[in-house]
Amino acid sequence: MKHALNVTREQDFAAWYQAVVAEADLAEESGVRGCMVIRPWGYGIWERIQRLLDDRIKAMGHDNCYFPLFIPLSYFGKEAEHVEGFAKEMAVVTHHRLIADGKGGLVPDPEAKLEEPLVVRPTSETVIGAAFSRWVQSWRDLPVKINQWANVVRWEMRTRMFLRTSEFLWQEGHTAHASAGEAREHTLRMLEVYRLFAEECLALHVIAGEKPENERFPGAVATYSIEAMMGDGKALQAGTSHFLGTNFASAQNIRFQNAEGQFELANTTSWGVSTRMIGGVIMVHGDDNGLRCPPRIAPWQVVIVPMLRDGPEDEAVVAYCRELQAALAGQAALGEPVRALLDLKPAKAATKRWGWVKKGAPIIVEVGGRDVAGGNVSVIRRDRLYRADGRLDSAVIARAELAEGVGAMLEDIQSTLHAQATERLRAGILPVDEWAGVEAFFASDRRNPGWVDVRWSRPTGSALDAVVERLKKLKLTIRNAPMGQTGGDVGQCVFTGAPAVERVLIGRSY
Repeated sequence: MKHALNVTREQDFAAWYQAVVAEADLAEESGVRGCMVIRPWGYGIWERIQRLLDDRIKAMGHDNCYFPLFIPLSYFGKEAEHVEGFAKEMAVVTHHRLIADGKGGLVPDPEAKLEEPLVVRPTSETVIGAAFSRWVQSWRDLPVKINQWANVVRWEMRTRMFLRTSEFLWQEGHTAHASAGEAREHTLRMLEVYRLFAEECLALHVIAGEKPENERFPGAVATYSIEAMMGDGKALQAGTSHFLGTNFASAQNIRFQNAEGQFELANTTSWGVSTRMIGGVIMVHGDDNGLRCPPRIAPWQVVIVPMLRDGPEDEAVVAYCRELQAALAGQAALGEPVRALLDLKPAKAATKRWGWVKKGAPIIVEVGGRDVAGGNVSVIRRDRLYRADGRLDSAVIARAELAEGVGAMLEDIQSTLHAQATERLRAGILPVDEWAGVEAFFASDRRNPGWVDVRWSRPTGSALDAVVERLKKLKLTIRNAPMGQTGGDVGQCVFTGAPAVERVLIGRSY
């Protein structure tokens, strides 16, 4: 069986991932460590994510806005826990001008030193909190619900494109509320928005839950996440939602006068997802031929490849393909018009076919002179590239049949990818009742071990520190405590022996 990539997932998952990013034209190195150039196909996927998620965020009553890339250092000094959490990752601007060094180079001008250093935005709680303190005066000003699409910088030491980069793109939402109950409810509602978006648009199966105390966002009262299982069994935190209580409101003086005339601190939230989601899509849906892109987020859902021979019949083939493209664009799939591209680049049809296979276009349609004569097309579904006998699964069907059935076909591809992701996650979680079972599970020779599901007593302080150290020796972390648990789980915590109050998921992660 032919593979489009020179390395398989089984051989080397990390190398395979890098090969997909490169061969699918998703991104490339930029010349600055940890920063990437997102190529058109990769950015097209991000644009689809933006468009679909932005609609859901706005439906929750949020308005989009934009805040500065540079944040005064003093803003971070107001919230000690927050600044401590990000201090090692902050990029800082100290000068505003360069001068020649007399050796043909440039150096910062000593006369251009800033009065106050500026931090390149790692996240915007501090600067948005300062704005909220100006905007919120009365209970009538609440709630405030905003969102921004932006880039952030966190100076990572170990980088991998899309998964962990020094600069990445994301959305970050921020809200202020009159009560803790309202703010916490909003935090959980946004978590559900993320969960549904991941399931319905990215075809990922994710588990929503609360992070343990040691994994909370710096300064948060509670942090919630959606966790996805990658093709190698590791976990990817695909989105987070934070209930911040009054911590940031106290630091940033976000106060309001209530209906009785008394002043109170607002309760705030923040939440976000990033281009890391694209990395998750690669590692969940990708195969040894490249990416398999879910139709909802594919920039082009159907790619038409004419098989031209530099002969007199080529004009008729192209005309036939244009008619097909127009017919497809007139159809609907997954609630939107079908996005169909006619690939007329000057390259061999086979080269173009395999290029689109690697990019993961959901449906690839090939058209030659014989197809034109018979009123047919050759259709390749990217979710099932090969037949059982190892041959390319290319089905010849009538052009009209494709046009009429393209919507149902794309919906089937979307649901197939989601079903496969769901099966992988469910099969990859093992309930374990004692610590020895955890050790045995991750010490085995399994190539992709998955996660374990254990009882948990919510230890804190030094007891929690001891748990973290024990997990660290096996390169493990607690992912989250899944939502919907009834509490009072019968049995003992695998770490402390104390009565368990819930179950948590444990695994290796990106």
